[in-house]
Amino acid sequence: MSFGAAIKSVLSQYVGVSGRARRSEYWWFALFTLLVSIVAAILDSSLGLTFEGSSTGVIGLIASLVLLLPSLAVAVRRLHDTDRTGWWLLIALVPVVGAIVLIVFFVLEGTPGANRFGPSPKH
Repeated sequence: MSFGAAIKSVLSQYVGVSGRARRSEYWWFALFTLLVSIVAAILDSSLGLTFEGSSTGVIGLIASLVLLLPSLAVAVRRLHDTDRTGWWLLIALVPVVGAIVLIVFFVLEGTPGANRFGPSPKH
């Protein structure tokens, strides 16, 4: 899946958590989110829109809020591809170890063929 196709796919399923997401879809959207955050931080800094005592600004806050739900939805669909329920996202609440476990889950190859969450997104 290409960068543009991944962004379009995730944003068209804004809050859709049913189905599965390929690794490429998840990681391209993660890169898109990072790039949007960098651009927002540069704009906030150059326009003087940062909050006092913080490096976060108005544009960054708006961008984060806009991308929050699609990010959660694609993460749940990525977990579905590895045949795990979306509730596994809550493991991120465990300091350090939770984030590592989630990264490992996101990197793993999806289950071949259909699983309980739907058909393979590769076909």
